[in-house]
Amino acid sequence: MRAQYFNIGAYLAALVALVDQASKWWILTDLLAQKRILHVTDYLNFRLSWNKGVTFGLLNQNNEWAPYILSGLAALIVFLLLNWLRRAETLFAGLGLGFIIGGAIGNVIDRLRFGSVVDFLDFHVMGYHWYTFNLADSAIFCGVVCLLLENLVIRHKSR
Repeated sequence: MRAQYFNIGAYLAALVALVDQASKWWILTDLLAQKRILHVTDYLNFRLSWNKGVTFGLLNQNNEWAPYILSGLAALIVFLLLNWLRRAETLFAGLGLGFIIGGAIGNVIDRLRFGSVVDFLDFHVMGYHWYTFNLADSAIFCGVVCLLLENLVIRHKSR
């Protein structure tokens, strides 16, 4: 059964990385090629942003080695998560790890190509803007939620 969850997670990771990269290609080459901000709805803009750091812009410095250091660290984390995925015992664990691995790979590709991560989703409510993010970041968040559900709800019920 473990191989089944590994396969599900691996295929999901590949799909997430592919969709993430396709969305960024679309944003860069077509949608925002001329404009930096595109109003979509009353609560969503597409706004091109380059994040040289990590989550919420932390470590956002102009160090020429930072993209490689952060990519190496992310690659190490992906390797560790793949080992965890090999031992996944539930569907939620396989899905969660697949989302996280795919999102991490999508952002690593950006760092190696551009030296920073392409962010473009800008949600806002009543003048308050959340941090600009991308589909890879969303996938990582969904993966963490899956792992929390798996550990807090599913495993608790099986005890």
